[in-house]
Amino acid sequence: MEKLLPRHNDILKELDEKDHILVQDLCEKFNVSSVTIRKDLNYLESLGLLFRNHGGASKQVRYAYEKNVDEKENINVEAKKNIAKGALSLIQENDCIILASGTTMHYLARMLVNFGPLTVLTSSLRVAIELCNNPNINIIQLGGEVRKSSTSIVGSISETILKHFSCNKLFLGVDGIDMDFGISTSNAAEAHLNQLMIECSDKVVILADSSKLNKKGFGKIADLDKIDFLITDGDILEEDKNKLEEIGVSVITK
Repeated sequence: MEKLLPRHNDILKELDEKDHILVQDLCEKFNVSSVTIRKDLNYLESLGLLFRNHGGASKQVRYAYEKNVDEKENINVEAKKNIAKGALSLIQENDCIILASGTTMHYLARMLVNFGPLTVLTSSLRVAIELCNNPNINIIQLGGEVRKSSTSIVGSISETILKHFSCNKLFLGVDGIDMDFGISTSNAAEAHLNQLMIECSDKVVILADSSKLNKKGFGKIADLDKIDFLITDGDILEEDKNKLEEIGVSVITK
């Protein structure tokens, strides 16, 4: 093990407490220059003890990578179910809503089994199949190219169809929520379709567990000020919650 300076150990202790640290805050805490702190962070990253990012460092890599939907189904299952349950309170009878793709949307669709009347427009094949069990829900399935990894529809055909609709609310899952970059997903085609979903919706509701905070996917969807609600789990950091609420996002924890 490489030798660490006392300051290095203090930086790691700070990171254990906060998950994400800023260069500016460390400069003030240790009374050293930003050049010194950046060298410290680069050295600690070379040892695999943290991940550098713009303005600071975090305990986990801040980039979200694409995973198959079957793999995602087994990640943070209880949190996703609770988040989906929380989304029910924002759905009213006779609403026209969009359910985008993602495993949390699958759980939400299952919870709508006795709900209605309702109109649901979706890009997810699994969501549409789940909703077929409810005779009180009118389902509009977007057509186009099938992304097999997510069992959802993307591409120009789906985008053209989407432009003909106006909906009350959009329920959207994301791969990353970053205070500077905004909301994002790991697939560019899906990101573009999600942008159009936002444009044709009165309200935007993000369903994402706290592991998605301070991460970025390849494809940017929108800035954070486009979000009306974020439904997440109780592990969200208080500082992240406060920052989102300052922007105007209503944060609901489940």
